Amino acid sequence: MDPELEAFIPFLPPADLTDPVADRKTYSELAGARPAPDTTGMEIEDRTVPADPDVPVRIYRPLQAQGAIIWSHGGGHVMGDLDTEHPLAIRIADGAGAVVISVDYRRAPEHRYPAALDDVYAVLTWAAENAAELGIDPERIAVGGHSAGANLAAAVALRARDEQGPAIRFQVLNEPGLDDRLETWSARNFTETPWLYRDKVARSWEYYLGSTPATQYAAPARATDLSGLPPAYIASAEFDPNRDESIAYALRLLQAGVSVELHQWPGTFHGSGAIPADVSQRQFAEITAAVRRALVN
Repeated sequence: MDPELEAFIPFLPPADLTDPVADRKTYSELAGARPAPDTTGMEIEDRTVPADPDVPVRIYRPLQAQGAIIWSHGGGHVMGDLDTEHPLAIRIADGAGAVVISVDYRRAPEHRYPAALDDVYAVLTWAAENAAELGIDPERIAVGGHSAGANLAAAVALRARDEQGPAIRFQVLNEPGLDDRLETWSARNFTETPWLYRDKVARSWEYYLGSTPATQYAAPARATDLSGLPPAYIASAEFDPNRDESIAYALRLLQAGVSVELHQWPGTFHGSGAIPADVSQRQFAEITAAVRRALVN
């Protein structure tokens, strides 16, 4: 374990997803404790995307931005919202020089699959159809997210390909949860890792799926054909149950002819990028650099 990160582990509050309401409060408090980034020179606007039901979004527009990324927050499909993702969205917009459209998708267990996926896909479609009004280049739209949000980004990319939906230039999958089967080595053996561990992952999938059988749009690792998907940046954490499915997905994308940048971060655990450590700063710099290369350069 990275020594800087290890020092923070005793201070992580419990959030095992047995009580979604309480865990959402804990998650919000953690996010609220982070220092607010500087928003000088950036427009931030809350909007509602027309859909069934309508989807709240928060748009971050740095000066002279043209490309955009539809960004979905983490939280195991259960926790997280626009406010918990606010600091990270600001940093992505500022560092990448791109518009960030942060999506407040519906959460489980109140709203099970495919509610969240439908919300994110509706926002992607809306952004592409209203690119001129939003001041973005419709040929420079990416999707991305962290953890459960990365699951949604990968699923949206699959759905857009299969339904001949909006063109996606790039996908950013940060520590994605892609496989409900929990059969990889890391999913089977990481039972006591910080913040995220096997039982918590299993509970997240139970909330998200309910009694619905998993398809490739719920668990993208189940997709049999990964050809024709947008280029990807995929990052995994060493001590993360999601680690091996992230790496396996990256390899399968490569084998399907999709360009992939894969970064495995040593000494890290799931979500440790929120901790102010040197490795976290490097992780964040890699993500924003990848988005900038894809959308701006």
